[in-house]
Amino acid sequence: MKVLLDTHLLLWAAGSPQRLPKAALAVLKARDSTLLFSAASVWEVVIKTGLGRSDFQVDAQRLRHGLLLHGYEELPITGEHALAVRALPSPHKDPFDRILLAQAQAEGLTLLTMDRALAACGPPCKLV
Repeated sequence: MKVLLDTHLLLWAAGSPQRLPKAALAVLKARDSTLLFSAASVWEVVIKTGLGRSDFQVDAQRLRHGLLLHGYEELPITGEHALAVRALPSPHKDPFDRILLAQAQAEGLTLLTMDRALAACGPPCKLV
């Protein structure tokens, strides 16, 4: 299974894996899981760190480098992904989550999340 992690889970997987729900750990450790992160998550970390958010005190460059070293694949944002956002359900407004959802749909990925609002958008989201 190809799995795209939302930014929250990605930060925990990289820096505080003990905080991950058991269901998320099971997916991350499964032999058949291919783990991906989006350039959108790196962008979100850069923006929110720059805004002084205490929950985003992460060096984005170091985060990206560490993810790549640990076998995660990076998913760039394409024009196709950007255009796919317009077909998404409107209740969820977070632009970072919307591009992650569009990417997961366009690429046939499972989007792993703890965000109930995002998971309410339905497949390809998997709530953990």
